[in-house]
Amino acid sequence: MEIAKLGEFGLIDRLTKDIKPQNESTKYGVGDDCAVLHYPDNEVLVTTDMLMEGVHFDLTYIDMEHLGWKSAMVNISDIFAMNGTPRQITVSMALSKRFTVEDMEQFYNGLRLACEKWNVDIVGGDTTSSYTGLAISITCIGEARKEDIVYRNGAKETDLICVSGDLGAAYMGLQLLEREKTVYYAQVDEAKKKGDHKALEELSHFQPDFAGKEYLLQRQLKTEARGDIIQRLREANIRPTSMMDISDGLSSELMHICTQSHVGCRIFEKQIPIDYQTAVMAEELNMNVTTCALNGGEDYELLFTVPIGDHEKIEAMEDVKLIGHITKESLGHILVTRDDQEFELKAQGWNPL
Repeated sequence: MEIAKLGEFGLIDRLTKDIKPQNESTKYGVGDDCAVLHYPDNEVLVTTDMLMEGVHFDLTYIDMEHLGWKSAMVNISDIFAMNGTPRQITVSMALSKRFTVEDMEQFYNGLRLACEKWNVDIVGGDTTSSYTGLAISITCIGEARKEDIVYRNGAKETDLICVSGDLGAAYMGLQLLEREKTVYYAQVDEAKKKGDHKALEELSHFQPDFAGKEYLLQRQLKTEARGDIIQRLREANIRPTSMMDISDGLSSELMHICTQSHVGCRIFEKQIPIDYQTAVMAEELNMNVTTCALNGGEDYELLFTVPIGDHEKIEAMEDVKLIGHITKESLGHILVTRDDQEFELKAQGWNPL
């Protein structure tokens, strides 16, 4: 169905008519000029992400449902990165005429699945037309007690540097998708040059080679916000001194923490958590797997620092890895390689501008 048949308000009603608020702080959600929220005792956290077709996502290899899920998760992740609890999101989109009502229903299905996982209410947004494809802007609102909020500027000398999960897999998933896309279009171009209509017909059933790489695809297409890690930290009575989520790459995020905290750092290559599939894919593509883990981005794992006194608690925590420690600012930002060489870390993560 063409979106024009429903119109803006008809589309909004179709996508949101059965959304029921789950949070006490959501006094009124979709349906009026503004949502009404109430936070009597806590601080309010607000984050916004803009996702542009052709820059942040490619609809050649991500479907609308996964895109909806990912769009929500990358914002929810920012609230967790402040040690907060996500509560509401607003969703705005600019759509070209090639998108149908069914496309938007798939997008909202993914969006709602992500929100349901973390008990987040969809409370509003906007839709408009676009001449250049799809643009998505999501704002996530959360809450935290003033004393619980964790900023980037709290790291102290001797603090331990920790990361959740593993790094580089999302970037390797992107490389895998780009490789198969290149293979497909190369075959299409070759068939067109030869006028081989039979080959073109067969290519309509093209199957990319993803065997044994399923984890990499999951990390790229089904982003997970690490609220489970936040919960474990709370249960262990650990309050990080600084924290970020890893969207642009470990090196960039660690440099942000060091710059804002006025400290240095020392991390160890052998301690950086890397999945086996990530290492295999990097070898296939003749890429340095440590570079991928440092600079790849889109992992959405948590990077955080804790006081050295929490060492035993961190060591006992599942899916958290100690990768180094904070030093004096004058000592710089050092990566110690597997063979004990030292290199200055550089912020080489993804930059959209």
